[in-house]
Amino acid sequence: MADSRDGEIAWYTADPRGVIPLNEFHIPERLRRDLRRRPFEVTVNHCFETVMRSCGDRPDTWISEEMVESYAELHRLGYAHSVESWMDGSLVGGLYGVSIRGAFFGESMFHRVPNASKAALVFLLQRLRERSYRLLDTQMVTPIMRQFGAQEISSTEYVRRLAESLRTDCHFG
Repeated sequence: MADSRDGEIAWYTADPRGVIPLNEFHIPERLRRDLRRRPFEVTVNHCFETVMRSCGDRPDTWISEEMVESYAELHRLGYAHSVESWMDGSLVGGLYGVSIRGAFFGESMFHRVPNASKAALVFLLQRLRERSYRLLDTQMVTPIMRQFGAQEISSTEYVRRLAESLRTDCHFG
């Protein structure tokens, strides 16, 4: 993460670590009802850099220009991905992360209208499960992530799950 004051990049790890078990996630009933109306068109990898910049568009952010350039290169190499939510032709929410084998590392989300980032998250959860991913790393458990079944696990358990997921060959694209 980059320091929002000087842009210096440092390595952080959360202990406990936030994950959403892909075989246990749930969609809150009210959100499920709202999404049945199909208010959003959801796409994948249509505007990765725009999604990342939108995630960092706030006064205090860890997403520096150097981070954008680095993740954009990961995207060009096929490791970083975005999920976008559109309404009436406008980008209104999304998320991005990194996929390595059977693990997806969620980095950040943004929304400009209610439920737009949650629609992207629901799409991501379903896609990961359909493609037999083993791990969705959320780093931390926030109230939004908790709604979907996120849980905290110890660093020891995280390393075990990560190792297991890296033995699984999955493809996001």
